[in-house]
Amino acid sequence: MATFISVPLKKSSEVDLVKPLSKFVTATYPAGEEQGEYIRAVEELNKLRKNALGRPLDKHESSLEILLRYYDQLCAVEPKFPFSDNQLCLTFTWKDAFDKGSLFGGSVKLALASLGYEKTCVLFNAAALASQIASEQNLDNDEGLKAAAKYYQLASGAFGHIKDTVLSALNREPTMDISPETVGTLSLIMLAQAQEVFFLKATSDKMKDAVIAKLANQAADFYGDAFKQCQYKDNLPKYFYFQEVLPVLAAKHCIMQANAELHQSVLAKQKKRFGEEIARLQHAAELVKTVASRYDEYVSVKDLSDKINRALTAAKKDNDFIYHDRVPEVKDLEHIGKAALVKATAITPPLSQKFTDLFEKMVPMAVQQSMSIYNQRKAETVNRLVGSMREATNLCNGVLASLNLPAALEDLSGDSIPQSIAEKARSIVQQGGLQSIEQLIKDLPELLTRNREILDESLKMLDDEETTDNELRTKFNQRWNRTPSGDLYKPLRAEGTNFRNVLDKAVQADQVVRDRYGAHCDMITLLCKPEDELNAAIPSANPTKTLQGSEVVNVLRSQLAQLDEMKKERETLEGEIKAVTFDMSTAFLTALAQDGAINEEQLSLSQLDQLYGAYNQRVQATLRTQEELLGQVQTSHQEFSSLKQSNTEANQREEVLKKLASAHDSYVEISSNLREGTKFYNDLTEILLKFQNKCSDIVFARKTERDELLKYLQQSIAREPSAPNFNVPAYQSTPAAGPTPAPRTVFPQQPLQPQQPQQAQQQPPAKPQPPARPPPPSFSPQAASTPPTNTPPTGPPTNNPPPMAPPSQAQGPPYPTYQGYPGYFQMPMGYNPYAYGQYNMPNMPNIPYMPYQATPGQGGYPGAPPAGQPYPGYPQQPPQQQPYYPQQ
Repeated sequence: MATFISVPLKKSSEVDLVKPLSKFVTATYPAGEEQGEYIRAVEELNKLRKNALGRPLDKHESSLEILLRYYDQLCAVEPKFPFSDNQLCLTFTWKDAFDKGSLFGGSVKLALASLGYEKTCVLFNAAALASQIASEQNLDNDEGLKAAAKYYQLASGAFGHIKDTVLSALNREPTMDISPETVGTLSLIMLAQAQEVFFLKATSDKMKDAVIAKLANQAADFYGDAFKQCQYKDNLPKYFYFQEVLPVLAAKHCIMQANAELHQSVLAKQKKRFGEEIARLQHAAELVKTVASRYDEYVSVKDLSDKINRALTAAKKDNDFIYHDRVPEVKDLEHIGKAALVKATAITPPLSQKFTDLFEKMVPMAVQQSMSIYNQRKAETVNRLVGSMREATNLCNGVLASLNLPAALEDLSGDSIPQSIAEKARSIVQQGGLQSIEQLIKDLPELLTRNREILDESLKMLDDEETTDNELRTKFNQRWNRTPSGDLYKPLRAEGTNFRNVLDKAVQADQVVRDRYGAHCDMITLLCKPEDELNAAIPSANPTKTLQGSEVVNVLRSQLAQLDEMKKERETLEGEIKAVTFDMSTAFLTALAQDGAINEEQLSLSQLDQLYGAYNQRVQATLRTQEELLGQVQTSHQEFSSLKQSNTEANQREEVLKKLASAHDSYVEISSNLREGTKFYNDLTEILLKFQNKCSDIVFARKTERDELLKYLQQSIAREPSAPNFNVPAYQSTPAAGPTPAPRTVFPQQPLQPQQPQQAQQQPPAKPQPPARPPPPSFSPQAASTPPTNTPPTGPPTNNPPPMAPPSQAQGPPYPTYQGYPGYFQMPMGYNPYAYGQYNMPNMPNIPYMPYQATPGQGGYPGAPPAGQPYPGYPQQPPQQQPYYPQQ
């Protein structure tokens, strides 16, 4: 009776995890000890997959532990790597566990770039292996019973978990073995077998019959549910596996019900309900009899049947002679209770006993994404604060340059270079002068062109693959059932559009810098000249030495000194703002552990306010201070200008000094902008190269998936019939019940005789068949060619050799007739070359031969003619043709 059902394992193709995962690690984490540790963990993960899926597994707990450990590692690594169609492309290929394939095509298989698909298939194998281990347990001892119940419940839970998650994990139609209907049925089967193990345990422990009856009845109920699930699902019986399982489930359902009735009958006997006892035993006997008659090749019930029959015989005897209790109908019996002691094991990783996450130190992708957004918010905050200070400083420099300060205070002699202008000229020369700016401007187009080429090539790869996908989709229509490339590439194309917009804005910014350089190029060139040439280029003016010690000059110098001090404070403040660091990963990990999700915006804004709130106040204070100082400077400058002697030469000199001061400030700003632009293009090149690698990876993965799907479609087309079904004529499919057609005559071979042509097989038209008669005796070819010497000839003359039995297989197409062999004439329908009744076979003397009965409506055949005469009714050969064989 102990026939248990196990599930076969799925087979997977080899996948290289090292290359794509290592590429992600090297691109995401900086070179160092942490990166090396993660790359070693990737290699360990690849080895773990090979151990779990790359070799046959023994039906032992250690093999199951390997599978569960790999499943746990997949669950742990899933949130830490971007396993999706457009980021980290890994294609996993698995074959259907139940499909055995065909002659022209292999087994059904599915290839998907989804870690959820890999997890589902690995969990399926863990459940299948658990069912095999449970089926191998020795159920004669407690340890074997406990282990079997444990593994069946684990298998049931695993199959049930797949049923609930497979559709969301795959986002497409799965293969039949992992479809919700199939795994749901397998889960019910495993749960029923676990309940049966508990029944066996209770029976071996000799528990109360009431308890055993409830356990058996519950097991019967589970088996009945599983049987209905198999029977009513159209797709399940297509598998040969389920066709073999169905009778076992039906038999187990009857057997468990019979056991429940048997033990309930004992309880009825204890309660003096002898009629109920007999009714239950009769019902149990009928159930067992049904199993024995229908499912005996699958399950043996001899012992159970003998036990029930003995109890039934004894109960009937006692009731007939002693109790005379009325035997009720089965439908009137009280229903037996149920006791479910089994429960599908909940699948909550980790499932393995000693699991250690290989990527324990790596933060999940949700935290990585939150950290990326946080870093963007932080960079925006820093840029806003630093940008506001730089903008204010540029405004201050512009105002001072328009007032010709501090050059106006230094140029009281009217014929020498002011000290500030001389310092600015030396500063420009030290920074490289015009050559430095011109080289930076020359490099920008090359950097831009390189970035555009990388972006165009990346998008072209996507376009080419999408075009191929659309062509194949048009060709195969509904059969091309993978995700359209247009839908899959939407995030990448959006990213590419963003990059293109960034490049367009960068081009505009580059043009602004060039225009500004063109406006100040002449004055910058003047500042780069030697000091004597610079002094000669500046117009002279009348001296204003009378203002040398005036109060207004001292006030202006004090105010300008305060502005310079404010600028230095801003530089220090800018360095402090840029140096602020804080590790938000801890806060994000805590939030993820507590809430299961990360509210990045709330956490980031709160933390940034704490970090930069005080700096923001200091920046605003410097802006207010600058506004007050500039107001004072403008007031003092008006008073200073009114005291100066105004003439044309003085105005020209002041205008040139203003332009020189403004040119210096523009040179500094242009140089800074060009260096930032160069850094921007170089950084963008790295980003675009990563984008290109991402596009290349997904295109390669899609190509692999496309090749797998094409191969599968070709196999499917090869398995399809080449022509529609048609009805075979009855005379070709059903053998005729009438007499055997006339056999082909065999002639002995003579020297120099051409090869005998094969008789063409022709199907005569259907006619009424004569009654059946015994088959004619068969002769070997040697006997046909060599006449017997000891037996006197009887019957027909020996001019023709003895006939030979017709071939057992259908003959091929008719051969052409050769010269001298016009071909054998077709024998009339019903012709019989054996003269039944004219002679007796020497080896079969006791077999009577019935005379031939003529077919109604057809004349009989004449007897044998005299020696040397042809059979009447045969066409005579024309005299000009050669005989059938040479004359002796």
